[in-house]
Amino acid sequence: MKQTLLEKINSQQAVLGVVGLGYVGLPLAVEKAKAGYTTIGFDVQEQKVAMVNAGNNYIGDIVPEDLINVVNSGKLKATVDYSFIKDVDCVAICVPTPLDLYQQPDVSYVVNSAKAIAQYLHPGMLVVLESTTYPGTTEEVVKPILEASGLKVGKDFYLAFSPERVDPGNKFYNTKNTPKVVGGITPDCSEVAAALYEHILEGEVHRVSSPAVAEMEKILENTFRNINIGLANEMAILCNKMGIDVWEVIDAAKTKPYGFMAFYPGPGVGGHCIPIDPFYLTWKAREYNYHTRLIETAGEINNYMPEFVLERSMKILNRFGKALQGAKVLLLGVAYKQDIDDVRQSPALDVIVQLEKYGADLVYHDPFVNGFTYKGKEYKSVELTEQAVVDADLVILTTMHSSFNYEWIATHARMVFDTKNAFKEVVRRDNIERL
Repeated sequence: MKQTLLEKINSQQAVLGVVGLGYVGLPLAVEKAKAGYTTIGFDVQEQKVAMVNAGNNYIGDIVPEDLINVVNSGKLKATVDYSFIKDVDCVAICVPTPLDLYQQPDVSYVVNSAKAIAQYLHPGMLVVLESTTYPGTTEEVVKPILEASGLKVGKDFYLAFSPERVDPGNKFYNTKNTPKVVGGITPDCSEVAAALYEHILEGEVHRVSSPAVAEMEKILENTFRNINIGLANEMAILCNKMGIDVWEVIDAAKTKPYGFMAFYPGPGVGGHCIPIDPFYLTWKAREYNYHTRLIETAGEINNYMPEFVLERSMKILNRFGKALQGAKVLLLGVAYKQDIDDVRQSPALDVIVQLEKYGADLVYHDPFVNGFTYKGKEYKSVELTEQAVVDADLVILTTMHSSFNYEWIATHARMVFDTKNAFKEVVRRDNIERL
């Protein structure tokens, strides 16, 4: 059975499936199709399916022509009909894994996907979970659902975990060339999954001993970043109190060629991964009667940053005899990182809520985000005109988009509060204050 599937993979005769056509799933589906495999994308949202089948791209990291080519060639099609899973040899689950209202993992999308696959699971099939989740999900959640079909993992079908490593907006690393980690339930599961990725991707495929190791590895990646950003943010708070430029401190520290990696402060932490993934681990750790103190403290610091931006904004306005109540504030950038249109968990949204809570007359401009809804309120991007900048009592930079003309903004603004060090190349002016 294993040899048959490997021969299908090696000869590009295997039919591949991807469940979930979002930021992770669609780029993976496109790469599978580009590698020569007939690929079927599954999603519950009819709009996404229709857009894929029409060759209309909605993910920034995909080259639009790539999607058009694989759709027109017949290598990629999308559907809301999960019965087509019966036709695939290998399927990847790439669905959201958010937190619920109590900051606990919500794996309902994974569960529903596994149940849909279980209905059409057949001997010799490979299932790979890519959604970021807590250690144990593949073996404790997905495996029992699939085996309820009567088939047994390692004997009748193959199951593995291979964490997505998508970094939206990254100009160098993407789905194609980022190294892949694979952990199968059995050695055969790992072998088959690794073989598939080796035929699709350019990056190294690194095998680990189990799905739990691969799941923990992914959590470690993002927890590492979360904690170090928390340290940078705490340094920014302390440096501000001491009258020291934290950006100059970091620039000096990173001259050391070993033992230091530069992380930078900001208005908070955004995106689907870094502010969320550590909570998977803190939740799972309680099962072992352990509290992840360092992780939780870093989260507290990062979550405090929008409030710190509020406090600094108040102090800046006070220096000019202006209260925040009624002050005109222009916020630049609401995406969680530069040059993308993703506002998931963006700290800029909480900055807006904080400022409006204390009476600021706030508008925002973001060239990538025309509008969004947050906590029941709709927001629309305003045009970045000279008048809009001049009229603002305070301009707050929360996302460092490369399309912003920072010299021009500094020239026309009364006061700029730069939370990302975006104005570092601008000739030093008295109207620019940095985090």
